[in-house]
Parts: sequence; structure tokens; C-alpha cells
Amino acid sequence: MPLLLRLILAHIIADFFLQTDGMSQGKSSADRARWTYLLVHSGIHALTAYLLAAAWDRWEIPLIIFASHFVIDTLKTRHKGRALRAFLLDQAAHLTVIALLAAGYQGAELCGEATRLIDNPETLVKYLIGYTVVLRPTSIFMNLLLKRWGKSGLTVGGLPDAGKWIGFLERILILTFILTDSTEGIGFLLAAKSIFRYGDLNKARDIKTTEYVLVGTLTSFTIAILTGYAVKCL
Repeated sequence: MPLLLRLILAHIIADFFLQTDGMSQGKSSADRARWTYLLVHSGIHALTAYLLAAAWDRWEIPLIIFASHFVIDTLKTRHKGRALRAFLLDQAAHLTVIALLAAGYQGAELCGEATRLIDNPETLVKYLIGYTVVLRPTSIFMNLLLKRWGKSGLTVGGLPDAGKWIGFLERILILTFILTDSTEGIGFLLAAKSIFRYGDLNKARDIKTTEYVLVGTLTSFTIAILTGYAVKCL
């Protein structure tokens, strides 16, 4: 598994499963105890990242995770207003550090891949074909496929065109996972989508909504996967 995915998984586990409500509240307290909570929480992040990264001779990984998490969370505690905004900025900052850290260790591989694409226009064209196929063409095909069952009444109160953009993003991610030989990411993506969709499907009045969503999801995934392997075989 790529280092980036390992560190993201470590972040999710440490921030959302190993952090108790008491620890979260303690970090925001006004007394000196908050420093203890911040140090402990940052230490948990560092240890989790070190264990999942499994790069035993790379002590700088947990040290960078510890220091960055301590600084970011300290800044977050000073801005208690706008909880949602603070949460999003906090997560974005942590993920940025993780991405830069992973890129630092895998930079040679990433630069090598970019150079290979530039030096080989044929490969670049193949990739462009793959990404264009999984966007509008696939969206039009799916609309025609699902049209027979109709969409009226199946989505209530949703954001305009949200389904279309979600489909675009998921297919881009799947294609990228396949082209970079990181197919394990497809499983994480499917699991994440299943979790977010569970609430809606659980409240569905009949089986029609569930079947509609399943057909759409599986069709989207299948097309993206087949396109990815087709591009690799070209």
C-alpha cells in the first residue's frame, strides 16, 4: 500500500477513533491541562502513523506528524468560533502535511512517472482518452441506461447535479487508482460511498430506490475499472 494511503488511514484512526470526547474537550480548555491533552493526542497520531507506515528506520515520519499535529491543533483551539470552518481547515491542514510528507519520500517515483508521460506522447494520449471516457460519455450512457426506471421521486432535497459530479469524481479516482497500480484504493472508495449512502437507503420507502442506486453505482464502477484496464492494455 502506498505511504500516502497508510498515513491517511493512520490519521483517520487517530483523529476519529482513538480521540475520546474528553480529549477533544480537554484540548480546548483554558487551563494548563490542555497542553497535556495536545501532547498526548499528537503522540497518538505519531505512534499510529509510525506503526501503519511500517518504515521503521524513518523516525522523521512520526516526528513530523507529531510536530505538525501539535501546531495545527494548537492554532485550532485559539479559534473556537465557526466550528465547521475550523474543522474543515484543520483537516485540510493535516492532509496537506501528509500529502507533502508522502510526496517527499515518493517524489522520485512521481517525477519519474510525470517525465515518462512527457517523453512518451502516446502514453499521455492514452491517459487522456481514459479520463475523457469516464466523464461525459459515461455520464450520458448511464443516463440512458437508468432512464427506463425514471428518477422522479427517487431523490428528494438533493443538491442540483450533485450525483453527476460525485460520479465524475469517483470514476476519476478509480481510473487513477488503476493506472497507478493502487487498486486497493477502489475498495476504500466503495466502502466510503456505502457508508454515506447507508442512511438514505435505510430510509427508503421501497426497494426501488436501493436497486436504482446499486445499479448506478455498480455501473459507474464497472465502466471506470474496465476503462482503466483497457488503457493499460493499449
